[in-house]
Amino acid sequence: MTTPTDVTTPSKPSVLFVCVHNAGRSQMAAGYLRALSNGAIEVRSAGSAPADSINPAVVEAMAEEGIDISAEVPKILTVASVEVSDVVITMGCGDVCPIFPGKRYEDWVLEDPAGQGVASVRPIRDEIKARIAALVADLT
Repeated sequence: MTTPTDVTTPSKPSVLFVCVHNAGRSQMAAGYLRALSNGAIEVRSAGSAPADSINPAVVEAMAEEGIDISAEVPKILTVASVEVSDVVITMGCGDVCPIFPGKRYEDWVLEDPAGQGVASVRPIRDEIKARIAALVADLT
């Protein structure tokens, strides 16, 4: 009996979401991608100037969708996180994201939920959900 030695397991695609504070848009996008991809896509998020905590209205809006992001913490954007990601999606952070050849970059223009109540966060959340559904369909 022989065992194939030349069979490789394809690595799953990885996506990095970047916004300024990593407290709203990028956290919602990461939460949706984890939920909607069922583990088929590696998910990261970071901010160019991370906040101390996630926006409570964002946590509440995502909880309404059955997605708990309350344990997440804002993280600083690093060159390494960009380097190991296949797709880098920015959300209002301008040109702070390092550019590496061969990566797919997208800039999603979305309203910033900072300082807004849950009623104002819901339409932003819903737009992110639609974009994530399309991204999952494209990457899987």
